[in-house]
Amino acid sequence: MPGENEKKTSPDSLLQKKFLLASTGLLLAELVPWTIDECIRKVDYTHITWQTTSYNLSPAHWTWDNDGFTTNQFGHPYQGSLFYSAFRANGYSFWQSAPASFAGSYLWETFAENQAPAPNDFINTGFGGITLGEMTYKLANRILDNRSRGLERQVREIFALLVNPMNGFRRLVDGRWGKVYGNSTEHDSSIIYTEFDLGLRSFKVNNSDGGFGFYGHVKLLYGTPFENYKTPFSNIYINAELGQDDSSKLNIVNVYGSLNGWRISNKEKSKHLLVLSMNYDYINNEAFFYSAQSVKLNLFSEFSLIKNIKINTSIGAGPVILSAVPDIYLYEGRNYDFCSGVGFHANFLLGIAGHFFYAVNYRGGWLKTLNGNANDYFLNAVTSELRIMLADNFSICAEPGYFRLHANFKNYADVNRSYPYLRISARYGLNL
Repeated sequence: MPGENEKKTSPDSLLQKKFLLASTGLLLAELVPWTIDECIRKVDYTHITWQTTSYNLSPAHWTWDNDGFTTNQFGHPYQGSLFYSAFRANGYSFWQSAPASFAGSYLWETFAENQAPAPNDFINTGFGGITLGEMTYKLANRILDNRSRGLERQVREIFALLVNPMNGFRRLVDGRWGKVYGNSTEHDSSIIYTEFDLGLRSFKVNNSDGGFGFYGHVKLLYGTPFENYKTPFSNIYINAELGQDDSSKLNIVNVYGSLNGWRISNKEKSKHLLVLSMNYDYINNEAFFYSAQSVKLNLFSEFSLIKNIKINTSIGAGPVILSAVPDIYLYEGRNYDFCSGVGFHANFLLGIAGHFFYAVNYRGGWLKTLNGNANDYFLNAVTSELRIMLADNFSICAEPGYFRLHANFKNYADVNRSYPYLRISARYGLNL
């Protein structure tokens, strides 16, 4: 295992920068969805002319848009991840690739739509694109193994292509797809701890009864906070939930990626590390929806009290660059407000003998409205989880939780809403 300050060889560290191929990939990420929208879906906003482009080139014409929540808060970050990955997959570093997501967003907003460019699209595509792009790039290289052959090799290549299409496109173009050779420049050997949950969940809104429905949950922990913390996204947390829901089958996507870290102490009984992170949050279920792009400074601590008892904690706070928060009064037909503010969290995990685990988590935020009806919002969530390991890798879990939203409005009555929930599941966890 590499030392704490030792740099691991990046899977792309020896790749040659290919600007032409990277630019081609970014252009395809613009043209393919535009062609589908224009020629197949025949949507209005792709009917572009020289007049629409000239109008969009003026910074004075930028305005917040009223697109649907999923389009703005998930679709745009995903498209931004393709812009980012076009360069990341062709030899460019994390920081060198980051401008591509913003450049791709500007090109789309200015030249591919007849609607005025939107600051919310630019931010969501740019920041969200970097977060999702680096996450999928790292996972794709973790899936790939250039020494594998036969069916296993093809499955790995196809799965990695689905995770990060730009990485797969580059491998097809330069002949790496299916070629057997060493892993020095392609394979990522980082440990990924994975959890799969299957169970029942129930939501309530302001004490109204909510029935139970099936859900599935996947959590991936790539690396650890205490190793290679100077390398961007050496530690990634991915949380996704799918379930029976009237609003969306994909209910939750949370991505945390470390940017840089500073060691505070490394004693035998305790470790402390400061980490700067980029974060993407997307929640969309029948009870509540919310999304945000944020940056946080986090303090991770690990305590070994006595034999077989460990405690892990983290606290963090930082700016919420842009968020979307429910607005029941509708603003120009849109059911959410665009906000910016401060987010904070605190987490506690107790582990006993590797078989009993209890966690308490708090997340909160104060958000000022940038575009919408409300003056400001205060959101907080308290969740806990009890997990008992019954056999190797198999556990049963119970997770009660509580979300609360308070909104102050200038022209309407204030809103207070609570969203208690309960999840019960069977879990399988393993290291990949």
